[in-house]
Amino acid sequence: MSDVAVQADASPKESPKIPAETRLRLWPAIAIVAAIGLARIWATVGESAPSKFFFGLVIAPAVATVLLNLWWLFGSRLRWSDRLLGFGTFCAVAVATMAIAGKNFPPMGLILYALPVVTTVWVSWLIVTYKLSWPIRRIGLLVIFLAMGVFFSLLRIDGMDGSFAATFNWRWTPTPEEKLLSALKSITQPSDTVAIADLTLQKGDWPCFRGPQRDGRLAGIRINTEWDKSPPKELWRHRVGPGWSSCTIIGNRLFTQEQRGDDEFVVCYDTESGQEIWAHRDTARFEEVVAGAGPRGTPTFHEGRLYAMGATGRLNCLNAATGKLFWTADIVKDSGAKVPQWGFSSSPLVSHGLVSVFAGGSEGKSVVAYNIESGQLAWASGEGTQSYCSTHPATIDGVEQVLIATNVGLTAYQPERGTVLWQHEWRVEQARVVQPTILGETEILLGTGMSGGTRRLGIQRDGDAWQIKEVWTTKTIKPYYNDLVVAGDFLYGFDGNIFMCVSLNDGRLQWRARGYGNGQVLLLSDEALLLILTEQGEVALVKAQPEQHKELARIKAIEGKTWNHPVIAHGKLFVRNAEEIACFSLPLETAAAETKVSALGTTQK
Repeated sequence: MSDVAVQADASPKESPKIPAETRLRLWPAIAIVAAIGLARIWATVGESAPSKFFFGLVIAPAVATVLLNLWWLFGSRLRWSDRLLGFGTFCAVAVATMAIAGKNFPPMGLILYALPVVTTVWVSWLIVTYKLSWPIRRIGLLVIFLAMGVFFSLLRIDGMDGSFAATFNWRWTPTPEEKLLSALKSITQPSDTVAIADLTLQKGDWPCFRGPQRDGRLAGIRINTEWDKSPPKELWRHRVGPGWSSCTIIGNRLFTQEQRGDDEFVVCYDTESGQEIWAHRDTARFEEVVAGAGPRGTPTFHEGRLYAMGATGRLNCLNAATGKLFWTADIVKDSGAKVPQWGFSSSPLVSHGLVSVFAGGSEGKSVVAYNIESGQLAWASGEGTQSYCSTHPATIDGVEQVLIATNVGLTAYQPERGTVLWQHEWRVEQARVVQPTILGETEILLGTGMSGGTRRLGIQRDGDAWQIKEVWTTKTIKPYYNDLVVAGDFLYGFDGNIFMCVSLNDGRLQWRARGYGNGQVLLLSDEALLLILTEQGEVALVKAQPEQHKELARIKAIEGKTWNHPVIAHGKLFVRNAEEIACFSLPLETAAAETKVSALGTTQK
């Protein structure tokens, strides 16, 4: 036998150095990444709850990233030089990305979106390159960390929709707000010295949040629903600053709130042309990653004055005709509350010479009310500390009262003194957002998002005491921030991004339909018609009937995520979101059009 043959037979008996790709124990990393995916699915499927969202979308990615790094350091079985190099690069890139991204991609956004992507790509690279040599795999992994850091540093989150799907743009592209600010520089602003007579409430006006009765219901109008033949006619549109305020219409004046840079604005526009008439400015800015920047409440008109609350808690009383400031109040100072996670969102309610808003203060300062003439604090009362609802007027069993839905439940106040008349306790872990719905004089619907549901309450007075009875509770419909409307014996509204009809008799589902996102609805009661402003900025007409879902027409109205409530006044439809506002002339039925013309009258005196 030759020497060559002897050497060949002997070589397999030697103990060669084990390569890194053979030592690498990958299955724990695969299990961790799979767990992230399952947690995200669990958080968004089935019954919603704040704890599910928080755990599945925030805690799970953060914990999984920590576990993945622990596996890399102590369970991967790589050389310590490789472990430390990989861990150090990951940490350095993470810190640099947070510093460079700043407010364009805040830490919460990085946890929600960046960490799941980075961890998945990290482990996937190790899986698909198992046949490559370790030096190539090591270099590729380091390049992935750097590339992911650069990528997310160059992105900007422009908010999320109701299903927590984010809108991403390159950070150097101008935001809609920046485009507005740039355009305003070239626009000649109206003079604030022009004398204008006081405004007065006229028939057909829309004086406050969700209409004259604050219930999303409009009577006295019938529109032509054959939009394929006679669609709404666009009269004007233009950019607005971000904010989730709806519109208030008095005659030919439109009032809304918006953010412009470091200032919150209450703005008055002409309804015929869309031209700005006046704007009141306060140095204040509220912004968070989901909804973005801007005020949340809608101005309230009362006897020539306008009451508007900003997202940081400033309540203003203005001359509606000129924008002149009469008085201002600081909700945070007067109640001791902190600015809520999503900002103050109350649309002021004027009742019995007082204007009330939700504050969320502790020690009996849940709701505060101010004298409408002087702005002096009149009363503070109640125990609810979390709510994005507005105070709501009601007459229950012949007694006028002010309602508020909070994390505690539903509370009724005596309007002039703030005394708690009654309270239905239904505590939840999250803040309530939708308004209570009044059913006649002795019943109320209380809606609760996430895992709550909707409850029908029967309320009666027994001398000085009140009796509250739970008629039924259903989890069929769980309205989060999309208010309900009632037509006949049925309610219509959103359960997440599903629009549905539910029986008022027993809370049972009649039908459900998709395609509207997390939108808002307005009822035209004279013709049992639902006007839905979708989350995508479309306007749809749906029959308010329990037998089946029937959509009659749909048009694209505005661009961008739309959560604001639609408004109809004097035959015009007004829609806005955080980017633009538009006005449409509705095709009215002949009889309704003649009635409108005769009832308009003058809007000023």
